[in-house]
Amino acid sequence: MSANKYKRHILVLPEDDANRQIANGFLLNPNLNIRAIQILQPSGGWRKALDSFTNNHLSKMRQYTLRMFLLLIDFDLNEDRLGSMQKLIPDDLINRVFVIGSQSEPEGLKKGIANLNNFEDIGKALAHDCVNETYEIWGHKLLKHNQKELDRMIASVKPFLFPSTEQTE
Repeated sequence: MSANKYKRHILVLPEDDANRQIANGFLLNPNLNIRAIQILQPSGGWRKALDSFTNNHLSKMRQYTLRMFLLLIDFDLNEDRLGSMQKLIPDDLINRVFVIGSQSEPEGLKKGIANLNNFEDIGKALAHDCVNETYEIWGHKLLKHNQKELDRMIASVKPFLFPSTEQTE
């Protein structure tokens, strides 16, 4: 299903099938506004994800100012990957583009988190953490490097992705 481009929404571009499965698990959260998120086809690598974003999505990001974008990648133990990717994101879009992923590869998460035996379960648990503002799974050694980017993203997307969990004043 496509997100409504005239309302606040986020597109998720996974690097590979493992990341796509994690994103699909995230979609299963019952509190999620399913009409505000769209998972795109895997790009085939982190570099291809970045190229796809810059070649195919930049103009639409500028056209649809309520659109946000998540590059869901493997960092392949490269500590500089986030910074090098962010340098290629135009300044006028940097506040609406996020880069998150496993420090190595998602396969390590299946081995390292008890009771989460598949990528979809990992995605469900990550969504649960987002809704509850906890870091049970996000605090895992392969994900904790995302903390700053995750906090930035949650502040931007939680109000429209999980509207029923937002406190009213």
